[in-house]
This record gives sequence, C-alpha cells and structure tokens, in this order.
Amino acid sequence: MNETFAFLVRHGTVVLIAAVFVEQMGAPLPAAPWLFAAGALVGTGQMNGFIALGAAAFGSMLADVIWFYLGRIYGNRLLGLLCRISLTPDTCVRRTQDVFTRYGMRGIVGAKFIPGLSTLAPPLAGGSGISVHRFLFFDGLGSVLYVGSFLLVGVLFSHQLEQIIAAFSSLGSSALALVAGLVALYIGYKYFQRRRLLHELRGARITVDELHLKQEAGENPLILDLRPLSELDTDPLQIRGALHMAMNEVESRQQEIPRDRDIVLYCSCPNEVSSARVALLLHRKGITRVRPLLGGIDAWRERKYPTEPWVVKAMSALAGHPAKLEQHP
Repeated sequence: MNETFAFLVRHGTVVLIAAVFVEQMGAPLPAAPWLFAAGALVGTGQMNGFIALGAAAFGSMLADVIWFYLGRIYGNRLLGLLCRISLTPDTCVRRTQDVFTRYGMRGIVGAKFIPGLSTLAPPLAGGSGISVHRFLFFDGLGSVLYVGSFLLVGVLFSHQLEQIIAAFSSLGSSALALVAGLVALYIGYKYFQRRRLLHELRGARITVDELHLKQEAGENPLILDLRPLSELDTDPLQIRGALHMAMNEVESRQQEIPRDRDIVLYCSCPNEVSSARVALLLHRKGITRVRPLLGGIDAWRERKYPTEPWVVKAMSALAGHPAKLEQHP
C-alpha cells in the first residue's frame, strides 16, 4: 500500500478533522486532496465511509462555530480584520454579504463551495444575530454536502486517484516542493495584485479630514456609499450627505453620475480596495474626478465627523439637484 494511504488508514480520523479545520479557518491549505484520498480508501473498503464523513464534517463545523462566536462578539471589527489580511480583500467580504442578503441561511450552505466565502460566512452570520441552533442546522447541512461531495468523487475514482498519489509519492520531496512552490506563487500573485491596485490610486485618495474641510467650506462633492444593503440594514448611519449605490450597480448606472463634480467613494473596509476598484472602473468610463476615501466609513467615525441615518433618495440628487427623501427602509 502507498505510504500516503497507509498513513491515512492509520490516522484517518485525526487527519481529516485537522485538514478540514485548517482550511475552514482560512489557511490557504486545501483539504480536497485529503478528502479525495479518504474517498479512494472508502471505495476500496479500507476506510469506513460514515467515519470519514463524520470526521471531516466535524472539522468543518468546529472551525465555523469558532468563527460564528467571534463574529457574534466582535461583529464588524472582525470583518475589518479579515479584510486586512485577506488575499481577496473586501471584495470577498462584499460577495459574502451579497450572498447572505440574497439567499439568507441557504447562503451558508452554498458558501461552503466558494473559496473565501466559506470562512467569512460564519462570522457574518454570528454578527447578524442568527440563533445558534439555526446556524448549526444549516452549517451542518453545508458541511456534510461539502465534504461528502469530495469523498464521493474519491470513491468514484478510487483506482485512478491511488495511481496518481503513488506517482506523486515516487517523486518524494520534489512533489512536496512543487506543491509548496505553487501555493507560494498563488499567495505572492494575489498580494502583488492587491498592492498594485492600491498603488495606482494612492495619490488620488482623499482623507476624511480633507473631505470634511470640503463640506465645511461649502463645496459639494458627491459622496457615494458603496456598502451592501445587508450592512446598511444593520448599520444605517452614513457620512452626512452621502447617497447609496450598490457596488454591482455602478457600471450599469454610471451615466447617472455627473462628470462635472468631485466624486468620493467609500466602503466599510479599512483597505478601501472595493472603492478603489470602482474608482478605476469609473476612470475607464471617463469619470476622472473620482477619489476613494482613505479608511472608509470607519476612519470618518473615528474622527467623530457628522453622520446621518440612511434614507432612500431620489436620483435627481446625483445630478446635483436637491434630494427628495422617498422613504426610510
């Protein structure tokens, strides 16, 4: 028997719990290879399928429960931390919030199959006030479906997987170095991509002090709040005078944005990467007087500058006309 399979047979339960737990905690170490291998052993009768499924699902739920309670305790501060360290910064946070808003608890199940979202969904659920029992039900369902799908593939292709793993094992340390090198290249690429985006707009960013001075001086910059509706529902305070436009609507509604005014964009992530991406998009559309707000809404609040409750405003406000308040969400 291949050494990898022999090791998994001897320590399968612990290995599966650890591999899935580490992945769900957010480390860039995929559990899929271990799940495939375990499935192959189940397919050849060398591992109990129910034990493999239960161990892997337990590892997934253990990590998710930790994130859930951290989200309940720290709320948006935790999402801000994840935003700072994520390889796919606040765009990933925004995608998770959008999925959660659109599908509710079903989004917890679906998020399991989307890299990045599986780690962010539990703290978002914890911060939203969902009951523990309701979270455990949907998270358990998602965990079983997630790990079960990989195990099933391993069962169906057990003989082929055994041959592949045997081939990798024959390479010895070279195979391990290759995998480690690919992981390092991926992390390096995402980090470089992120730094390049921020560098492109570093000179164009506006600080909260500068924006506040503009408002006090009677200037009339158009301020766009890009946060998702799910976040506004739980945190409805905006920068004074801001209008809301969902990030996924900006491109389709860019004709409504005036070209003859300064445009300030902000989101809730300290990296302001989402607003920087939108600023680059608008630059390419010919809207050049656009600047992301350094530090976003959190930096504005830290300076105790004026805020106001979010209300839905008529689109005439985008053109510089007085805003008609239509309704309170």
